[in-house]
Amino acid sequence: MGKQKWKPGNMLYPLPAVMVSVTDGKGKDNIITIAWTGTVCTNPAMVSISVRKSRYSYEMLKSTGEFVINLTTEKLAFATDYCGVKSGRDVDKFQEMKLTKAPASHVKAPMIGESPVNIECQVTSVQELGSHVLFLAKVLAVHADEAYMDEDGKFDLQKSQPLVYSHGEYYSLGKKLGTFGYSVRKKKNRKKLKNKR
Repeated sequence: MGKQKWKPGNMLYPLPAVMVSVTDGKGKDNIITIAWTGTVCTNPAMVSISVRKSRYSYEMLKSTGEFVINLTTEKLAFATDYCGVKSGRDVDKFQEMKLTKAPASHVKAPMIGESPVNIECQVTSVQELGSHVLFLAKVLAVHADEAYMDEDGKFDLQKSQPLVYSHGEYYSLGKKLGTFGYSVRKKKNRKKLKNKR
């Protein structure tokens, strides 16, 4: 099987499609959909988002240095796309998509109530990289919806049908194939996992 060689590009897919909520600190809030986001450190917990300077949310991020990453679900697919293509200069995305503004505990930016997980973030550094600006941020708090807790009190994000983005398309995550470390566990444990599927 042959492979084509392409010019350098961003082909790291799929990516989480998240809605990032921001505020100007003066009463104006906005939501920007971002796929270029990720975990960068465990201790301290840190994340990053990359934003174009032309986006309406950019100045809010730059001036306040805070934001909330709101994970998305299959049910939030339409709102996720809408918040990525409509500008907050023209519409109130919270109002148009009927999304609930929930108060965060550490930042002024609101959380999205319908999101299964909200991650409060404080910017620690800003790096201009070219087409995008990278906002590196410390995680201040995580909020998890109790609706997705199982009978043992463990958070089960799969119940929410998480949304991912892949080269211009949205997908809901599929079936579980294994758990971290399952490839090196004893055969007995691997058989148990296989029989549960």
